[in-house]
Amino acid sequence: MKTSTGTTLSALAKRPPPAVAAATPVRFVRARRPWRAWSEWPLSLRIGTVLLGIQLIVALAAGWLYPGDPFDLAGAPFVRPFEDPQFPLGTDIMGRDIAAGLMHGARVSLLVGLSATLIATVLGTAIGLLAGYFGGWLDHLLMRFTELFQVIPHFLFAIILVSIMGSKLQNIVLAIGVTSWTMVARLVRAETLALRERDYVKICAVMGGSRTRVILTHILPNAFAPVIVAASILTALAVLTEAGLAFLGMSDSNRVSWGGMIGASREALLDAPYMTLIPGAAIVFAVMALSLIGDGLTQHLRRDVRA
Repeated sequence: MKTSTGTTLSALAKRPPPAVAAATPVRFVRARRPWRAWSEWPLSLRIGTVLLGIQLIVALAAGWLYPGDPFDLAGAPFVRPFEDPQFPLGTDIMGRDIAAGLMHGARVSLLVGLSATLIATVLGTAIGLLAGYFGGWLDHLLMRFTELFQVIPHFLFAIILVSIMGSKLQNIVLAIGVTSWTMVARLVRAETLALRERDYVKICAVMGGSRTRVILTHILPNAFAPVIVAASILTALAVLTEAGLAFLGMSDSNRVSWGGMIGASREALLDAPYMTLIPGAAIVFAVMALSLIGDGLTQHLRRDVRA
């Protein structure tokens, strides 16, 4: 009996503590989650990423494939697609190469969409964090300010701002970003209200952590997941808003964009519909890619939460 007991105790002593043995694989799994294999991503996220990647490649390759000015009158007007090998997508009413305008326009449209989303995300996140964490009169004041921006139609507000500031590219980016941050602010505020009641946030404050440290190290990283999803949607809306402004003639005259191409060719809509359909398809292509990315990120984050 002693030998059996001694052997048993000896074997148990050699085993690692249960907590250590169980904790190691958990840390390993958590460390790998942000770097899941491509095949584990939702289908919509993979498709959207590929579509957006194609557009980014087109935008980057524009200067190499069409090094000249896309506004140059490269040929005769009203050349239809595939009618002339020199102009695979045809020419517009002024004789400008549509393919060159399409590729250079990708730079402007995507740049405006991403830059305006960055402004809206930073502004909305800051307001949402302040309102959700401090609460009280500051929360009330910031939420009323947010509602003021919400009741004004975003597109109309952007038109007013561009009319006042001018139709330079940076002004268009600023106008779209300033008018589209409210959704991010409400999302971040809701997440912050829930996170500030968590034990680890309260412990950090009790142990002497400053409010800035609590917000930046404990609340912001955990509240940022829905912001990423919202950012993809905001980028799609920014691309559409820029196209709408350009269609109305409120675009930078020194930059070609998809919306500007549609606006410049609207007089020939019946005679040469390809002039508007081609850049219009590019806008649909971009918005669809960004929408798929947003839907895929939502599924991906929900799967992580369940796991």
